[in-house]
Amino acid sequence: MISTFVDRGPELELLNMEWASSGARLIVLYGRRRIGKTRLLLEFIRDREGVFYIAADSAPKQQIEELKEKMAEYLRDPLLAQLEITDWNQLFEYFIKNISDKRVYLVIDEFSYMIRSDKTILSTLQRLWDLKFLDTNIFVVLSGPLLGLMSEKVLSHSSPLYGRRSRDILLDKLSFSFTGDFSRMNFEDRAKLYMTIGGVPEYLLKASEYETFTDFIELEFFRKDGYFYREPYFIISQEFKELKTYFSILNAIAYGSTRPGEIANSVGIDARKIYPYLDNLIRLGFVERTVPIVSSGKAGIYTIKDNLFDFWFNFVHRHRERMERGVFILRNDELSGYLGKRFEIFVRDDLFKYIPLSNRFDRIGKWWHRDIEIDLVALNEKSREILFIECKWKDMSPRDAKRELGKLEEKSEHVLWDSDRKDFG
Repeated sequence: MISTFVDRGPELELLNMEWASSGARLIVLYGRRRIGKTRLLLEFIRDREGVFYIAADSAPKQQIEELKEKMAEYLRDPLLAQLEITDWNQLFEYFIKNISDKRVYLVIDEFSYMIRSDKTILSTLQRLWDLKFLDTNIFVVLSGPLLGLMSEKVLSHSSPLYGRRSRDILLDKLSFSFTGDFSRMNFEDRAKLYMTIGGVPEYLLKASEYETFTDFIELEFFRKDGYFYREPYFIISQEFKELKTYFSILNAIAYGSTRPGEIANSVGIDARKIYPYLDNLIRLGFVERTVPIVSSGKAGIYTIKDNLFDFWFNFVHRHRERMERGVFILRNDELSGYLGKRFEIFVRDDLFKYIPLSNRFDRIGKWWHRDIEIDLVALNEKSREILFIECKWKDMSPRDAKRELGKLEEKSEHVLWDSDRKDFG
């Protein structure tokens, strides 16, 4: 398993740029769980001075006591360690009074836990920022997950901190090119790996223990003691209160219900009430809504976007009873069929940018009309160029490839796009 810090150059550059700026700075760092927020922050604060605190999901009194200990340790202040401090205002004011004029960081990771236990911390920080923090060189970072309290209470227009933050940074997944830094697997297995768990650093670190994709999924997905056997349960329970509803929606989509009415019917709720749930899943990156890329307002379909969730619902959840009894055996044709479907998304989101002519196009997406489907269509709105792509996850002879291109050209005639130039691939 590797232990070095991989990628995150753009995000580190942003943090370093803000650090080099003069005056107080307030940074909000957010992203899905397991994406590497804590690791990035630890790399950023290396060789710098300040306080780093990972909030626990506990009562305000305990959180205040823990942060007070961190501050006392940094300030080398035994008096602070002994003081009885009962609210956030007291603690932050004491810290501000006792830091020097030099640049000092105050990093609070898992900040959403602090909001959950005491929502007044937001208005307290707002008041102190305006009256005290702005006169210092403090560098504050508030970090937390993408959805829920961070989105509603920190990033929204209604937040007390709105207008105070210097920058917000969304930490996204790593691209496929970085899987080689984590994994000893061959190229094909790394592609399978990425289509299964995506570019989440913690997941890639776990996979780095294995030399083959087959060993990885059999031991970490299909065994009751595997790392990923219950992972979606944990993630959904951390993000949503209505665990059963969200879980049922994801399961319905994985089983083929792709339109709002179908999903609502499968879950057993009113179709008009399904949209807020779907919107939350989209914001978190678990689900995506897709419309034909050349479309005249056609209703969209919903699919699972997150690689891990899609694989888990299609295999672990679907075959859990046999896994519990220890009799599940993965069929190669079942896995190949699944990867064939995910390969289209893999090309769209990750591989297409490596194609030499990709920079000629503005948008890429799926197209369908009635019973005709084209895996991917890339468009240039200005030049009116169009590229049609068929995605195949299998070995093909030149003859078979030529036959598929012929079929693709026939299907392209149904796409209503005014263009003098069409390319196929």
